[in-house]
Amino acid sequence: MVVYGKQIVLYIAKNHPGTVEEVYLAKEVSKEDFRHLLKIGKKIIRLDFKKAQSLAKGGNHQGFLLKIKDIEFTTMDNLKNSDFLLILVGLSDVGNIGAIIRSAYALGVDGVIISGLKSINLEAVIRTSAAAALEMPVALVSDTLSLLNELGQRGFERVAADMSGQDVRECSFNEKKVLLVGSEGEGIPKRVLKICDKIVKIKMEREFDSLNVSVATGILCDRMRS
Repeated sequence: MVVYGKQIVLYIAKNHPGTVEEVYLAKEVSKEDFRHLLKIGKKIIRLDFKKAQSLAKGGNHQGFLLKIKDIEFTTMDNLKNSDFLLILVGLSDVGNIGAIIRSAYALGVDGVIISGLKSINLEAVIRTSAAAALEMPVALVSDTLSLLNELGQRGFERVAADMSGQDVRECSFNEKKVLLVGSEGEGIPKRVLKICDKIVKIKMEREFDSLNVSVATGILCDRMRS
C-alpha cells in the first residue's frame, strides 16, 4: 500500500522502517529529511509530479510517498486480555476513524474494533490517523451482536454512547471495559443498545447540536479512563 505526506512518511521512516518497501520523492527535500529517508536502507526513487499524483490518487503528498507492506487487521484473540477497548459501530468515514484511532492511542485505549462493515480502506485510515493505526491494534468484525456477546463472556463491561444515557461524569466503570460509539447519522442501533450493560452521554453545558463523533469519542475515552 502507498502512504503519503511529509509527517507520516518521516514518522514511518523513524519508527517503522521495516515496513517500507519503496521510498519516493517528488521534490527536493532538506538534508535532514533526506538523511532520515536514507536510514530506511531503500533506494530513493524520484518521481515527476504527474506520477506522484497518480500514486497518491490526487491527495496532498507534499512530495513524500512510501510504499509499505500491507497492514493486516488484528484478531479478537489478540485483544482478549485488554482492559479498555473501543468499538466503532457502523462508522465508515475514514477521516473520523483515523482521528478516533489517533486520540484513542494517545488516551491509552488498548485496541479499536471496527464493526458492522465488511471492509475499510486501511491506507486512508493510516494516513488520517497520522500513522497511529500502525501502533494501535485494529480489528474488523462484521457482526456487532456476536462481538458484544463474546466480549460479555470475556468479562468486559459493555458501555454504549447514546443521548438516552446517563452523564458519563456520574458513572464509574469496571477495569475491563469496552466503549461503543456509532456513526453521526445513525448512532448505535437499538438492538445493540439492549445488549449493553451501561449507556452514557456527554452532558452539554449549552444548548447546541451534537459534537463530531471523533471529538465526542475522545472526551468519553478520557473520562472513562479516569
